[in-house]
Amino acid sequence: MELSFKKTTFPWTTVILIAPFFLWGTAMVAMKGVIPQTTPLFMAGVRLFPAGLLVLATAAITHRRLTVSARGWWWIALFALVDGVMFQGFLAEGLVRTSAGLGSVMIDSQPLAVALLSKFLFGEVINVWGWLGLSIGILGISAIGIPDDWIYSLFHGELVAVDWSWQTLFDNGEWLMLLASLSMAVGTVLIPFVSRHVDPVVATGWHMILAGIPLFGFSWWYESEQWIHLDWQNWLCLGYATIFGSAIAYGLFFYLASLGNLTSLSALTFLTPVFALLFGNLLLSEVLSPLQTVGVCLTLISIYLINQREKLAQWLFKSDHCINTENDSATEIDSQLVQPPLALNLNQSKPEIILEE
Repeated sequence: MELSFKKTTFPWTTVILIAPFFLWGTAMVAMKGVIPQTTPLFMAGVRLFPAGLLVLATAAITHRRLTVSARGWWWIALFALVDGVMFQGFLAEGLVRTSAGLGSVMIDSQPLAVALLSKFLFGEVINVWGWLGLSIGILGISAIGIPDDWIYSLFHGELVAVDWSWQTLFDNGEWLMLLASLSMAVGTVLIPFVSRHVDPVVATGWHMILAGIPLFGFSWWYESEQWIHLDWQNWLCLGYATIFGSAIAYGLFFYLASLGNLTSLSALTFLTPVFALLFGNLLLSEVLSPLQTVGVCLTLISIYLINQREKLAQWLFKSDHCINTENDSATEIDSQLVQPPLALNLNQSKPEIILEE
């Protein structure tokens, strides 16, 4: 059975759908600007724990159901481990070792994993347009994130050697971002299960709080000088990442995920690297190469194909149906044109000639 987005009475529905990905992209830039002055695990905890309190406060103000069953707590704990501790931990550690735009690109390779998981778990339909869009999206984010020299070397029949040894694997920022991407994909498909037992907004708040506690614990144990070098501008950037990049963005995203088609919603995450690269260029002077520009265009095409796949399939079906109908009509007319004007009625004992119009 395929999940479909429910009709909403909210104005500016498109803005609401895009908002989480805009906030994530710009929050990535804000965190990259702060990371030289702090430590990754502390930053991850700051991004989650206060945001969870804000989400729960919003849920209480809007009179959402705050009670959680015993089974609901188990789902929230699993959700916190995967989408909180693992996702934010890998993201923060990876951001130290890569740029904001590239990090966002690697994280947003997760729609393919979401599509596959949703297909097997929820029976979501991914037609040929959806697979085409996902494939183009992967090409797009690859063009954005893979170094240009490596891509150009492939066209010349060469291959740049890359060290993938296990000793240096976790020092590779792109690998850590890929692990963050997979964690987010699993967290996304967990939401429908969590929302069966807990209000999705309440679950989002609690999972942030529960994930923030071990992140602060790891930071206290392994890191030092977490906030000594932070000035008011750094705290302002952390506040933006916490309030807008976590509380508002995650609240909107997981609320929408509980309502609709996970493949279509997750496909919009291809927008996040676009925003991250744009604002990274404006604020951090991260330059967009020609190949990355092509990747942005491919990304936008993939978003259109994935989110319009059902309409495109219906349009194609109607077009084929119209062509078949026209062919049937033409065949009927041709058969009438070649039909002889005279016919014999042999059922009569005495044959007679019948003139047909």
